[in-house]
Amino acid sequence: MGAVFAIPYARMTDWYAGLAELREAGFRTLALTPDQSAVPLDRVAMADRVALLLGSEGDGLSSRWLREADEAVCIPMSPEAMGLGVDSLNVVAAAAIACHGLMRAAQTSPDRG
Repeated sequence: MGAVFAIPYARMTDWYAGLAELREAGFRTLALTPDQSAVPLDRVAMADRVALLLGSEGDGLSSRWLREADEAVCIPMSPEAMGLGVDSLNVVAAAAIACHGLMRAAQTSPDRG
């Protein structure tokens, strides 16, 4: 309970200027995509500050925002699930998995002790 108060997040009203503002603030932007050719989340090179870009369910992020991000990343899906036609998770589940994975990576990164 109360985890929403422990994990920093923001919602931008001006996307077009927003990514530049994130970069100026020292963030590395990661675009979450169901595309399994993207870098698996557990293999992402961490930075001190990471901003995760999430799209809507169904369409996800547009190709423009996938290009604008520093890196496109995916949550690896099992071949069995993909064989059954399950190619992605809903955005809330994907966000939870991605946030957990990024926190674990930050805690275990050699640069962070």
